[in-house]
Amino acid sequence: MQNKTTDLGKEPLGRLLLKLSIPSILAQLVNMLYNIVDRIYIGHIPEEGALALTGLGLCFPILMLIMAFSGLIGMGGAPRAAIFMGKGEEEKAQRILGNCVTVLLMVSAALTILFQIFGEPLLYLFGASDSTIQYALPYLRIYVCGTIFVQCSLGLNSFITTQGFATASMATVLIGAVLNIILDPIFIYGCGMGVQGAALATILSQAVSAMWVLRFLSGKRTKLRIQRRYMRVQKEFILPVLALGISPFIMQSTESLINISFNASLSKYGGDMAVGAMTILTSVMQLIWMPLSGLTQGAQPIISFNFGAGNDARVKKTFRMLFICALGYSAVFGGIVLLFPEVFVSIFNKNSRELFEISVWAMRIYISGTLILGIQSACQQTFLALGQAKASLFLACLRKIVLMIPLIFILPHFFENKVFGVFLAEPVSDIIAVIVTATTFFIAFPKILEQGTKRPEENEKRRT
Repeated sequence: MQNKTTDLGKEPLGRLLLKLSIPSILAQLVNMLYNIVDRIYIGHIPEEGALALTGLGLCFPILMLIMAFSGLIGMGGAPRAAIFMGKGEEEKAQRILGNCVTVLLMVSAALTILFQIFGEPLLYLFGASDSTIQYALPYLRIYVCGTIFVQCSLGLNSFITTQGFATASMATVLIGAVLNIILDPIFIYGCGMGVQGAALATILSQAVSAMWVLRFLSGKRTKLRIQRRYMRVQKEFILPVLALGISPFIMQSTESLINISFNASLSKYGGDMAVGAMTILTSVMQLIWMPLSGLTQGAQPIISFNFGAGNDARVKKTFRMLFICALGYSAVFGGIVLLFPEVFVSIFNKNSRELFEISVWAMRIYISGTLILGIQSACQQTFLALGQAKASLFLACLRKIVLMIPLIFILPHFFENKVFGVFLAEPVSDIIAVIVTATTFFIAFPKILEQGTKRPEENEKRRT
């Protein structure tokens, strides 16, 4: 695949990985600000900031689930489109994009109706109290109205990234994030809207990002272009997308389930402030995960394209670079957080001494397993880039469903300090998952490449 900016099959790998990863990492860092800026502003609202922050945290499971559906379609469709482009089968790649657009619109409508109807009982189920529901529900009602913008901006942006347009992909996030940062203080403080102002600022920003994505994928620069004739849903195209996208969907949707489990358990053993601390901890965890996600997104088009083209040497070398960079980053940044948790907690709240102290204490427990999480990210996302849906799905389920959720409810029974036991579930599951993921990957990786040894001849026959 060649375009004006990137040749995924020929450019030197080190330079190519930097070219694609740096904009993706910057995009993820900006996206991180996009996601946490509401929490920063809300957490510093005078007098009521701690409870308002806790209320916002109770909305996370629903917000995560909405984003998970965009990953199901976008991260399932984009690698398959890249593989077909690597094979020279352009029309199939176009049909994948068209099918994904239609399904994203259908999903948006269904989620909007669902959460508007059942939002309040779900929040109580997630651990809301009478004190926090007054902040959580107004935020949720407004945010859910922007579901279609989330689906379009996040789901379709993957099709920009997978073509090598990393800068344009970064612009999608940058536009929305900058607008959100500007609008948040205006609506929250200037207009006195509080949490409702934060939600309104977010959906307006997402709307602008969605318009940018749709305009790009309808323009002249892109090879993959939204066209009405390809938007009729066909099972031979959408079912493989869903099969591949189920792994990132489970990765993101189980974050929702994990958040529900943490909040319910912490509400039982520690009350509103423990739930508020969890909001801060998940926000700091995003500081670690977002750049890792950007790094793997930068490597994905290179791995997918060269695997489709049969260039296994470039696949192996790209993975080695990804592995080293991901592990190095998680070790360094995780270490910084463990050494200076006060700095990161103070970003979100200084007004409540109780919330500050429990968050600093919990941070050192919760974050400790992230030192080696780069291994998990590199191996699991490489499986995804190679189109290995089953392996990626297994590893996604292992860390979160098989390990973490049961541990959240089991470990408190082994400690006098029940809250300590709840937070300990994160590092224990992280460490076990990394060991299993690395072992599985290094056994399977050579076999996957060996099974594809005939791809160059097959691709040449298709072209001739």
